[in-house]
Amino acid sequence: MMTTRPALILHGGAGARRERNYDAEVVHMRQVVEAMKARLDEGASALDVAVEAVVMLEDSGLYVAGRGGSPNLDGDYELDASLMDGATSRAGAVAALQGFKNPVRAARAVMERTPHVMLVGEGARRLAQAEGLDAITDPEAWFTRAGKGEDNHPPGTLSHGTVGCCVLDPQGRLAAATSTAGVFGKMPGRAGDTPIPAAGTWADEHAAVSCTGQGEYFIRVAAAARTALGVAAGQSLQAAAQATIDRIGQLGGDGGLIGVDRHGNLTHPYNSQGMKRAWLTSEGEIGVRVFND
Repeated sequence: MMTTRPALILHGGAGARRERNYDAEVVHMRQVVEAMKARLDEGASALDVAVEAVVMLEDSGLYVAGRGGSPNLDGDYELDASLMDGATSRAGAVAALQGFKNPVRAARAVMERTPHVMLVGEGARRLAQAEGLDAITDPEAWFTRAGKGEDNHPPGTLSHGTVGCCVLDPQGRLAAATSTAGVFGKMPGRAGDTPIPAAGTWADEHAAVSCTGQGEYFIRVAAAARTALGVAAGQSLQAAAQATIDRIGQLGGDGGLIGVDRHGNLTHPYNSQGMKRAWLTSEGEIGVRVFND
């Protein structure tokens, strides 16, 4: 069987602020990439690696996803996630999930254990419970509110935080997964782009994409699918991704996205101050960056 040189890219959110120190995130993102490189070397599938990387990001408490989540206006923690397997076009998602540590695992359960693509709220909670996923017994002790200091957007605008991973495995399969606790101070029941395949997450035979930013804008342009479909139409991954971010900027939104195509090309454009990201190139090189300078 013909093999492909694997590649991956992950992000810890596009809400980075220059006044903050991200040394801990830089170290952690490198650790995640190194761990996932080992998994790819073992022959793990793109879908498995994407999910495992996002679980590590969720569990760290360093990003606005999983343990790093912030409460909504009612003081509740509602978590969203989605994933997509490019080899099969299967997808799974949860939105407004309460009481469980890893929404990306719940999203995978939706994909693999149900005939559906998305479950929300109580339905998502019941599935997570039935699947025996790790529950949160003391929310105030568990959550770290990692986004403190990144939520200084002007009044009436949307701040944000997300994690995600896109993978090309040795068999040439592509997959993407994305997870978030949503914008700071969000209304109860709010869902952004993260749990919506095509908006926040996409993978097909051409490219895998994960988005981060003000989700309402990413929904309006179907950002993740728009980028991959650009690649399918003949654009380079970088050109398609930049065109998507440019369009979001024209509408007044900010954020970024990451992607990998079937040839192992990587992209990570953004229009915010910074975006936490790390990657493994098809040549085996690891990189980590928060700001462009």
